[in-house]
Amino acid sequence: MTMTMATLAPEPAGTSTPAEPAQLAQLDAATLRQAFGAYPTGVVAISALRADEPVGFAASSFVSISLQPPMVAVSVARTSTTWPRLAEAPVLGLSVLSHGQGALCRRLASREARRFDGVDWSATPEGAVLIEDAALWLTARVGATYDGGDHEIVLLELLSVELFDGVEPLVFHTSQFRELSPHA
Repeated sequence: MTMTMATLAPEPAGTSTPAEPAQLAQLDAATLRQAFGAYPTGVVAISALRADEPVGFAASSFVSISLQPPMVAVSVARTSTTWPRLAEAPVLGLSVLSHGQGALCRRLASREARRFDGVDWSATPEGAVLIEDAALWLTARVGATYDGGDHEIVLLELLSVELFDGVEPLVFHTSQFRELSPHA
């Protein structure tokens, strides 16, 4: 096993002046991608109708934020060409993909133009697109956005939730899809 370690700069010993804040070692994108991939995540499809067509993408940077008020967040690459089309939608559909939807996830994460061809989905009256056979459906509206470096952090206000008991979520870990198994 190879391990890459980034450390904080050591503080000088025995000085009487206040220490400078520790600086992170320089990290390249490939090392960070590998490091972040060590943390397993679920995958959510973020989708809405735009000009009567489903538009969406897959994101693994999805996190719960608050129970009261109900909020979640997602991190969106500033290079995304899909997010600008979704950002103005009145309501977004968030489908937590299930363990059998790995191929769909890869398609939604691609630059393919017709990502929803052959995909079973439905739309709410407000235009949120929800993917069939997902583990969880949420609807939300954009609450606020924040600078996140090369990403934009989007805070979403939840409007509805529908959980599908017994449907295992898709797990993404080290650039592969995994299945959950109970711990003995």
